[in-house]
This record gives sequence, C-alpha cells and structure tokens, in this order.
Amino acid sequence: MSNWLILSVGFLAQILFSSRLIIQWVQSEKVKKVVTPLLFWQLSLLASFLLFIYGWLRDDFAIMLGQVLTYFIYIRNLQIQGFWKKMHRFFRIFLYIIPLFLIIYSFNNNQFDVERIFRNENIPMWLIILGSIAQIIFTLRFIYQWIYSEKKKESILPMGFWILSVVGSILIIIYAILRKDPVLFTGHIFGSFVYLRNIVLIHKFDNE
Repeated sequence: MSNWLILSVGFLAQILFSSRLIIQWVQSEKVKKVVTPLLFWQLSLLASFLLFIYGWLRDDFAIMLGQVLTYFIYIRNLQIQGFWKKMHRFFRIFLYIIPLFLIIYSFNNNQFDVERIFRNENIPMWLIILGSIAQIIFTLRFIYQWIYSEKKKESILPMGFWILSVVGSILIIIYAILRKDPVLFTGHIFGSFVYLRNIVLIHKFDNE
C-alpha cells in the first residue's frame, strides 16, 4: 500500500480524535465546566478503529497497543450513556467482533507475525519500549475514567483523566518526533492544549 494512503488513514483517525476534543471543549466552555457529550465517545470508537489499522500498516506495535486497550472502554461509555442499546443489533455485533478480525488480520501464514513487529529494522527496540510506555500512560487515563464513571454511574471525564492525558501526550509527542511520525505529532500537539484547558476549567469550577 502506498505511503500517502497509509498517512491518509492515520490523519483521518486523528481528525476524528481532534473533532471529539473540539466538540467536548466547545460544549465545556459554554457551561464553564467539563462535560462529556455522547458524540465524544462515538467519534472515539470510530477513530480508534482507524488508528489501529494505521498502526498495523506501519508495523507500529505502540500504536496498536494503545488502541486495543481503549476500544472496549469507548464501548462501555456508550453503554453508560444509554446509546449502545439504541444501536441496531447488527452494528453492535459488528463492533464487538472487529478486534477479532484485526487479530486474525495480523496473522501471516497461520502464525502471528511478532517478529515483523518487534524486529522492525526501522524502529529500534528502545524506541518501541518508549512508545509503548507512552501509550500505556495515555491509555491509563481511560482506565481511570472508566473506574471513576462506574463508581459514579455516569460517564464523566475527571481531573485525573486530563492529567494523565497531558503526561501521556507529551511522551507520545517525543516518540512521534523520534519516529518522524507526522500523524501522531499533529494530533497530540493539538490535544495537549485541550487537555490543559480542561484542567483549568475543572480547577476554576471546583474553586467557585
């Protein structure tokens, strides 16, 4: 597959990720507190699928790892907000089995091509480790958000979510620079500003 087509998939995913942040940011600014619109999770699920495909096409384990860890958390938040059951059963089943298809797609001659991922001559092992750590920290924000939301019985984006977002995003930007990945760099540079703004909004709201 041509490089421009691969980059197109990645940029489309980042556009969707950025769109969810813009929507969440604008709605939060209107009410002067952090809110969690339904569209935030809908766009997250679609963007996650596309970015996983992008990571696979680039033989980038760090990207794939990050998306696998958050995919079902996006679905769970859609369930908490009551949207999941409103979807047609066909689409729900389809979205559930997508990860299975992705795993099958990662097989080569009936063997999972681990060597192709971890021994990519274009990505040294130390850089794979750095990228994986960055993605794990970035993903922890959604694990934290999921646990917090389950306790509150509603979909919420708490302060801890945004702090982990900033830390993870900075590490991913460093990884993107070293990896020379314009898709990751562009998406996380923009996202960092939104994460910091949400921290400010929460701080102001809590002190009022």
